[in-house]
Amino acid sequence: MFQTTFLQHLKNELPENTSTIDAVATALDISYDAAHRRVSLKSKLSLDESIALAKYYNLSLDRLFETTSTEFVTIEKTKHIENETELQRYFEASYQSLLPLLKQKNSTLLYSAKDIPLFYNLNGDPLSQFKYYVWLKLLDPKLANKSFDNFAPSPSLIEAGKQLGSLYSNLNTQEVWDITTINSTLKQIHFYFEAGQVKSKTALLLCDLLKQLITSIFTKLISEDHTFSLYYNELHLMNNNVLVSTPNNQMLYVPFTLLSYYKTEDKHTCQEAEHFLKKQLQNSKLLNTAGEKERNHFFNKLFSKIDALKQLIEATQVLDFE
Repeated sequence: MFQTTFLQHLKNELPENTSTIDAVATALDISYDAAHRRVSLKSKLSLDESIALAKYYNLSLDRLFETTSTEFVTIEKTKHIENETELQRYFEASYQSLLPLLKQKNSTLLYSAKDIPLFYNLNGDPLSQFKYYVWLKLLDPKLANKSFDNFAPSPSLIEAGKQLGSLYSNLNTQEVWDITTINSTLKQIHFYFEAGQVKSKTALLLCDLLKQLITSIFTKLISEDHTFSLYYNELHLMNNNVLVSTPNNQMLYVPFTLLSYYKTEDKHTCQEAEHFLKKQLQNSKLLNTAGEKERNHFFNKLFSKIDALKQLIEATQVLDFE
């Protein structure tokens, strides 16, 4: 029963005019005759062979056992992060997960940016180190009373971050932003400044680096680099979902906790996510082709937010009675 259902499911998911026997032979690395015996039900598929076929063709075995209208999706969850070593492993595992996908020709990445995309905060500068500090501060109890000035991430963590960030260079990307996309970074700088964990001079430096980052994105936008598209969406709330598409498959990354995420290659789920995200794009302004006035209006709003925080920090310095 299972083998019949599974093979029919495989046949339905294969491209038109593709032989099921050839597909089984290719995925399992067996002869045509051996594949024919399995497809004709003369030989049984082992559990390992079924799993191998499902992985090779991105099939969800859960769908074969559904008894209600609820859809079940096979997902993988990244490990929980509680310290700097685990953060480094997270960077390394993310790199290994994305590299095979992004190395494929014509691969694309679509990022629904509730916050500034992670990849921009991995270059090892003080702003990226501040992000490491914020993440670890929330995850590692040992950092509860440590100030940012006394925080020194290990060289291996910085290198792992740089390696992951390098995947974003020269990649065909589409990002969907709102004016609020930079809010979390601004709030983090302001919070730890108010808490006395970041000195005023450092907080101002972080604001300047954030402004430089936004400026670099603006410069990239108006260049002739056709592999980068930035959309401005005022209607939908972003959620930091990331969809990676290649000519052969797709992978959807969905945030779970602060840094961890669920990921799935389930074909139907990825297609549904792609359909939704493309609807977002249709209701967004493509800033690459927008008029100069509209484009400048968007970026000036971001710069105004950063300047407002700088003025608040500078005013606190003036009013410091100690």
